[in-house]
Amino acid sequence: MPAYNAGKYIGDAIESVLQQTFTDFELLIVNDGSTDDTADIVRSFKDPRIVMIYQANKGVALALNAGLKYARATYIARFDADDICHTGRLQLQYDFMTNNPDYSIVGSAADYMDMDGTYLFTSNPPAIHNEDIQQLDRSVCPFIHSTVFYKKDVVLKAGGYNEHAYTFEDHFLWVNILKNQKACNFSQPLIKLRLNPESVTIDEKWRPRKFLEIKYTTLKKRSITSHDGQRLAEIGEKQYSPQVKLGSYYALCAKKLLVNNYHPQKARMHVAKAISASPLRLDNYLLYTVSYLPENMINWLHKRRTGND
Repeated sequence: MPAYNAGKYIGDAIESVLQQTFTDFELLIVNDGSTDDTADIVRSFKDPRIVMIYQANKGVALALNAGLKYARATYIARFDADDICHTGRLQLQYDFMTNNPDYSIVGSAADYMDMDGTYLFTSNPPAIHNEDIQQLDRSVCPFIHSTVFYKKDVVLKAGGYNEHAYTFEDHFLWVNILKNQKACNFSQPLIKLRLNPESVTIDEKWRPRKFLEIKYTTLKKRSITSHDGQRLAEIGEKQYSPQVKLGSYYALCAKKLLVNNYHPQKARMHVAKAISASPLRLDNYLLYTVSYLPENMINWLHKRRTGND
C-alpha cells in the first residue's frame, strides 16, 4: 500500500485489510514522504502484521518497488490507501493462485465510490479469461491495478514498476509480463475504489495529444526511455493543479453517474461543479446537455464513442 498524505482515508483502508478472512499476511505500507498525519494513523494500529516503510516523496512507482523489495511473501496483493477491501478478497485470490499454479496474476472487478464513500458504479475488467486477456490490444489495460494479486518473483524478474511510465506504471508492467504469463480476472468486485480530488488520475480525455502519443507508442513498443518519462512528467505535472484535479474528479463522477449508474440529476450536480472548477472546458457543457437524454440514447452514444458493441 503506497501512501502519500492519505490521512483522511487510510484508517478505513487498513481496517478493511485487518478484517480479511485470510489472516496470514503482512501489510506493507510505504509512506511516500507524507506531510500530514498518515504516519500517526498507521502507528495507531498495534497489529504486528503492519510494517511501515519510509521514503522521501518519489512517486507511486518507486514506492511500489520499495514495497516489493521488503516484502517477504511469495504473493503480492496491491491496494491503495483510500480504498476498501471486501473481507474475502485475499482468501479468494490466494486460493485461486495456489490451485492454479500456472497463473501469475489475478485481478477482479471493482466497485467505485466517491470521496464520501457513496457508491457510483461497478467497473468490470476488459476481459476475464486468460485467452481473452492475451488478445487485448496493448492500449487496453487488462487489470484494475488495486485489485491485482500476483507472484512477486514474476514482477521482480520483469524489473518491477517502471518509474518513467508516468501514471501508467502498472499498464506498462502488464504488457511486458503477459507475453510470457497466464492471467485472469474475477468477474465479481473484490474491492471498493475511492475517487477523490486528491488522488484521482486525470481522465485521459483531459490529457494533451502529445501525452497520449508518447504513452501509447511506448506501450506498443514495450519500451520507454528516461527522456520519454521526463516529457510525460513535464506535461502531466502542468495539469496537476488543485483546480484541474477537482474539475477532472467531478467530470469523471458525472460520466459514471450517467453511463454506469444512470442518475442524471446527480450527474448534473457534478457537471456544474466541474464547470465551476474549469469553466473553459467545452466538453463539460456538452456533458451537461447529454445528461438530459434518455438512458438508452446515452448508452448508445457511449458505445459509439468507445467503439464497444
